[in-house]
Amino acid sequence: MTSMTGYAYEEVSDENAVISVEIKSVNSRFLDLSINLPPYLNQLEAYFRNKISEKVLRGKVDVFIRVKELQSDAEITVDENLVKTYMSAYQKVAKAAGLKELDLSVVSAALLNQAGILNSNKTYDVEKYKALIDPVFDAAFDRFYQDRLREGQNMKKDLVEKLSKLEDCAKFFKEYQPKMEDAFKEQITSKFKELLGEQVDENRIMTETAAMLVKYTINEEIVRLCSHIEAMKNELQNNPAPGKKLDFICQEMNREINTIGSKNQFPEVGAMVITAKDSLENIREQSKNVE
Repeated sequence: MTSMTGYAYEEVSDENAVISVEIKSVNSRFLDLSINLPPYLNQLEAYFRNKISEKVLRGKVDVFIRVKELQSDAEITVDENLVKTYMSAYQKVAKAAGLKELDLSVVSAALLNQAGILNSNKTYDVEKYKALIDPVFDAAFDRFYQDRLREGQNMKKDLVEKLSKLEDCAKFFKEYQPKMEDAFKEQITSKFKELLGEQVDENRIMTETAAMLVKYTINEEIVRLCSHIEAMKNELQNNPAPGKKLDFICQEMNREINTIGSKNQFPEVGAMVITAKDSLENIREQSKNVE
């Protein structure tokens, strides 16, 4: 089991460049993956996207891959024709302004600010950058995945403990169920004696008791609740990414516990329903963090 939250940062530098990879993730219903690369390396996005999606199934994952070059092999060229065009225009301005000559320092600064005067010609060897980034990415991704896995194991332990409490509630309901018949019979007998004295029809008591049991029995709900608990145990034990399934099972459990609560006629059961709801809510909140 892994958590949907994780973080890792890795940076490597040499005399030519500094390469850093940052990966972070938070909860999301599905896999929402965003990869940020320098524009000239955008064609590598699919490559890194596939590497992540092989092991990450859910979560909003943001990846930042940064490359800072310490040495540049870019070639700077000057558009001489454009320079001549601008110089001709500046001379006309100077003549119109009545100036005898141009201030070269001002002209030079103005020229350098014009688009197209200086051009940078650089070719990017994408495969070379890929080879440089790959080991840094792998190191960061491994730390990121281990961080999610470590948190996931802590969450699994917590979920098992909370599920154990819910299982205790289900066990209480199951053990209390047979007592309900005696309790109903005692209540009905007491009411009949109060109204009729000692002349009580035993068959009438049994009929009324049976009617009460049909109306308020929680046996089916207990069976289904126990079944859902076993299903959740199986998911926690065998499913490496049980998040969505846990959410569905929690909905089913909640339905059974609510029904038990609505049928309940006894304070002892009512108190345990509250405990069961609290345990289930804790499970549901924790399961939202599970991949």
